[in-house]
Amino acid sequence: MPRSAHRRRKAARSSSGVDPASTIEHTQLAANGSTFSLQTSGPQSGRPILLLHGFPQTASCWRTILTELGAAKFRAIAPNQRGYSPGARPTDVSAYATDNLVADVLAMADALSLERFDLVGHDWGGLVSWIVAARHPERVRSLSVVSTPHPLALRLALSGGDPQQAKRTAPMEPFTRPDRPESLLLGSDGTGSGLRSLLEAGGLPAEVTDTYVKAFTQPGAMKAALNWFRAADSEIAADFPPLMVPTLYVWSTGDTALLRTAAESTALYVNGPYTFVVLDDVSHWIPETAPDQLIEPLIAHLQRT
Repeated sequence: MPRSAHRRRKAARSSSGVDPASTIEHTQLAANGSTFSLQTSGPQSGRPILLLHGFPQTASCWRTILTELGAAKFRAIAPNQRGYSPGARPTDVSAYATDNLVADVLAMADALSLERFDLVGHDWGGLVSWIVAARHPERVRSLSVVSTPHPLALRLALSGGDPQQAKRTAPMEPFTRPDRPESLLLGSDGTGSGLRSLLEAGGLPAEVTDTYVKAFTQPGAMKAALNWFRAADSEIAADFPPLMVPTLYVWSTGDTALLRTAAESTALYVNGPYTFVVLDDVSHWIPETAPDQLIEPLIAHLQRT
């Protein structure tokens, strides 16, 4: 297997014609002292894949990807993570520390009797996926990260490697403050008007936007999701073993938050087999807006591993 391949893809209309709603099951899973809601697809005997969402998303971001993986006879499992599942929504900010998020993934795998699994992550879920794969390579058969660069590559960009990167991530800083982000995103009437505007500006379809706004206007949901930002460990990159797991990284040129320098530098931190795929003219929201461009390299990566 070659260590590195760099491919570019143009956006194309999906022709699968598969109705995701007809093939996805909704279940509950007790793990790590909490109850997580899951969306699953594919045969129970299929090769297991855990898919981790980001913010402000839910497991529904993988809706089309779950269906395609299930049709390919994989067992695809997408949890609503800590704070996003009503049964896994502690109130203390410290409960959302990165170590707890990593422990959740391993606990869910244990509860599902998965000795090894393939791991896919986007946005915050991508960050957690990088850490799980680096610290626990004996559990992760392959890693696929969408949008989110390796944490060391991002730290390099933020520390001077790319002056624009710091400017693009600065708007996330208010999310670490107490209370105010909730009021801005939920609006004075609690209907999620600020979140709706944010998602619409990002180019998400109305159906997807409605799903996310409904989820985050549930009691406590927005505060719990924002606690990921408040509990983030600024020193997490200091404890990062070399990554040996076969890795696919998919980045898009239309991502206005995570820029090219960190994306291209990610290769420096992956010592195992590595594939870097660039999607042209696709926004940060790859799972929702370009699932047909994502599923091809994803399945090819899984089949190589």
